Amino acid sequence: MIPRAGQTLGLEMEMAVACRDTGASHPVAGYFGRLAGIKAARDESPDLYRIAGRDVGVSVAAGESGLDNGFNLLETAFAPVSAEEGGLSELGRRVRRELQDAQAALDSEGATVLNVSEHPACTLDPAWYTAVQVPRPIYRELVGHREWLHRVGIDAKAQNSPCTSIDVSQAARALNVVLALAPASVALFANSPLESGRETGFKENRLTVWDRMFRYSRYAGDHYLQRLPDRPFADLGDYFRWMFGAGTASRCLPLAMEDGYKSAVGVYLQGSPPLSRFMASEGWPGLRTDTGAAVTVVPQGGHFEYSQFAHFLDARWRYRLHAQAPLQALREAWQRPGGIEELYARLGVTGYIEGRAPGAGFADAQLLQEAGKAVAATTVMAPSALQLGLMRNLDQAEDLVREWGWLRLRGLRADAMRHALDDDAVCALARETLAVAAGGLDAGERPWLDYARFVADTRSTGADRLLRLWRGHAGDSRRLQAVCRARAAVPL
Repeated sequence: MIPRAGQTLGLEMEMAVACRDTGASHPVAGYFGRLAGIKAARDESPDLYRIAGRDVGVSVAAGESGLDNGFNLLETAFAPVSAEEGGLSELGRRVRRELQDAQAALDSEGATVLNVSEHPACTLDPAWYTAVQVPRPIYRELVGHREWLHRVGIDAKAQNSPCTSIDVSQAARALNVVLALAPASVALFANSPLESGRETGFKENRLTVWDRMFRYSRYAGDHYLQRLPDRPFADLGDYFRWMFGAGTASRCLPLAMEDGYKSAVGVYLQGSPPLSRFMASEGWPGLRTDTGAAVTVVPQGGHFEYSQFAHFLDARWRYRLHAQAPLQALREAWQRPGGIEELYARLGVTGYIEGRAPGAGFADAQLLQEAGKAVAATTVMAPSALQLGLMRNLDQAEDLVREWGWLRLRGLRADAMRHALDDDAVCALARETLAVAAGGLDAGERPWLDYARFVADTRSTGADRLLRLWRGHAGDSRRLQAVCRARAAVPL
C-alpha cells in the first residue's frame, strides 16, 4: 500500500529583517549568539556554526536557524515533523516558537522580522551585496564562474517553502500538480509589490529574481531551467532528462563525494557538458576550483543525487538515497519508463516536494485588524496546508490541471505575479485549487487554510495590504518607518 502524502512535513521559512527605527534592511550582528542562548535556556543543546569566522547559524534537533544569501535574510529549515507527532499543528507550534525566538534575539539589535516577501526599499547595488552577502564557497561558482547576477536577490527576497513527503512512486505526479497549480500559490501568497522604494507593477515582484539572475548567465541552460517545460513530466526519468539533458551545463561537482552540497572544493568539467553526458562517460577532465589543477572525474551514482538542485522551478523533488545507486544500474534505469522509481524504491529513498512559489508571509498588526487573530495565526502554515491537500488529493488535482490545461497554467503564472487576484482567471484558479486542497485534508487540518481562504474571499493579498499602507503614507518623510512598523511580524 502506498503511504499517504505528508507522512512527514517540513518547512523552509525565510524572514526579511528590518531596523525598527528606520525600516531599513538590517544585516544581523550578534544575532546567532543570542539565539543560541535562548535555545540553550530550553535545554535544546544548540550548536553554533561559522563561515569565514562569522556566525551564520544555530542548529538544534528541531532544525537549523541560519541565513539565506545575505545577513539581512534569515532562514529556518525545520526538521521533518511526522503525522504521529501532530503534522500541521505541531509544525505550526514550532513555527510560532521560532518566530518568538527570532524576535527576541533581534530585539537586542533594534530589529524585527517583516511581513513581506521582499524588503520594500533596499538597494541592490554591488557595494551592498559585498557587505551583506554570506561568504559561502558555492557563490564563487555561481557568481564568478557561471556569471549569475546573484545580487538581484540581496534585498531579502523571501519565500515560504512547504516540504511535503511523498512516496517515490507518486513523486512525478505530485511535482506536476504543484508546478502546474503554482499560479494559485503565487497569487494567494503574493507579498512583494515594492522594490528599491518604488512600486514595481507586480504583486509578487520576488519571482522576477530568477529571470533576472540567469538572463545573462554564461550558460543558456541556466535560464532554461527556471521556465516550466512544455508538458508535464512523464516520470522521474523524464524529469531528470529535462534537468540534465542537452542544452544544460553540469554544475561544479565535488572533488570528494562525501563533501556534499556546497562543499569548498569542487571540479569544473571541461567543456561544460550536460550531466547526462558526464554520467554516460568513463571519466571527464576537469579543473579543481581551489588550485586550478587538472583532474579526471570518474562518474558515480552519487553525482546524480548530488546534482538534484540544478533547476529553479516553483517546486522541486528533493530526496536522499539510503544506499548509493550503482552507476550501471542507474544508467539502465534512466532509460526505462518508471526505471528511476523502481531503482530508488529498491535502494530506499526519502523524498519530498519542496514548494517554492509561496512568498513569505506572517501575521502583523495590519492583518490582525483586518482579518482577526484566528485567521492571522494561520498565515505561515497556509502554504503547507495547501500543498499537503493537493498532494493528498492527486486525482482531483490532476483533473483540475487537465481542465485548465498545462500551457494555459504556465501562462497564468505571469498574470499571477503581476496582478494576483485582481485577474479574474487567476482568482478562479485560486478558489478551485483551494477547494481541491480542502478535499485532501482531514477535518482538523482544514482550518490551516483559513488565511488563504480569507485572501481568496476578499481578493486582498499581502501585497494589496502593503500597497494600501505605502500609498497611505505618500509624502511622509518617515514613510518607510511607518510602513515597516505596521508590517512587523507578530508571532501567533
